[in-house]
Amino acid sequence: MAIQKSDLNRRTVLKSIGTGVLGATVGAGLTWPQLVQAKTSPATPGPGRRKASYQKLTEPAQVSLVKGNDRREIVYQALKKLEDPIISSIGNKRILIKPNFVVTNTELCATHVDAIRAILDFLKPHHSQQIMIGESTASRGGGTFDGYKNYKYLALEKEYGIKLVDLNRESWQWGYGIGKENRVIPLRLISTFFDPDLYVISAAKLKTHDRVLTTLSLKNILMAAPLNDYKNSDKGKMHSSEAFDRNIQLHFNLFHLAQQIYPDLGVIDGFVGMEGNGPVAGTPVDARLALASLDPLALDMLATKVMGFDPNMIRYMTALAEAGMGQGDLDLIRVLGTPIEQCQYHFEPSKRLREPYGLG
Repeated sequence: MAIQKSDLNRRTVLKSIGTGVLGATVGAGLTWPQLVQAKTSPATPGPGRRKASYQKLTEPAQVSLVKGNDRREIVYQALKKLEDPIISSIGNKRILIKPNFVVTNTELCATHVDAIRAILDFLKPHHSQQIMIGESTASRGGGTFDGYKNYKYLALEKEYGIKLVDLNRESWQWGYGIGKENRVIPLRLISTFFDPDLYVISAAKLKTHDRVLTTLSLKNILMAAPLNDYKNSDKGKMHSSEAFDRNIQLHFNLFHLAQQIYPDLGVIDGFVGMEGNGPVAGTPVDARLALASLDPLALDMLATKVMGFDPNMIRYMTALAEAGMGQGDLDLIRVLGTPIEQCQYHFEPSKRLREPYGLG
């Protein structure tokens, strides 16, 4: 198929992102210096967030993996296996736990409230400062609080003394991404994610995705950052609704935002996962797993492997590994808990990705 001047060659761009050569993603008529000078106000990363070194990590990463018959217990045990380094990494920071809702009326797509209870059970003996649970759903209507109500989160405020927050109602600042025809586009990014005094926990769900194959702890945070003010949403600007060739846009934008926004701790609720047409319209998988890591990239790589996919097919993840922002080598990921051989599944991919990813 002929490629228009405004299009990118998918293979060229995937290779470019995978090796950190980002100039190739800028697109027709726009050079990298022009991108830097674009009239948007790029957000400044806070101290403590991961920075790109463009040197692959050689130190092993630890990921806890627990299989069992009680969701709350296995999430708790996954965290306990990393207790000392987690508590040390939190220090005196305030904590934000960010669940995954996507939409507010489909329970299967959301992080289960008992997974959040397990995280709070783990944190409360060690942490006396305010803990927030914050989400920025892509749904409209009543917004994030519809999700808190429908998914039974409201009781957590009395049970644990935490605060529920609709991040879509918080302040925002300008950033930028790549949009249609590979043009620079302004993005309203929620300021909370740039707070250097906030410890961000990504409480994700084990799910497939219709554009980037899987959606786990990193994407849970990165796609939360663009604002949805319930009149207009900047989340949709992160990716195209068109053919797969143009969805390289999402891989670039996720990689780009990760230079500024990054979770401190990743937790994945895989007790009941989602396969097929995720992140919303898929079907359940009775996986009975929980995973956690202080290296969210290593966590997502391992979780993708557990789901039965090759994580090296997911280009924003390989780009982050090439940039030294996490451990992307499965041979250097140390599994704590249940052996991975006992946790191997074969999730069905989204129908739209079977052909382009060679999974048909």
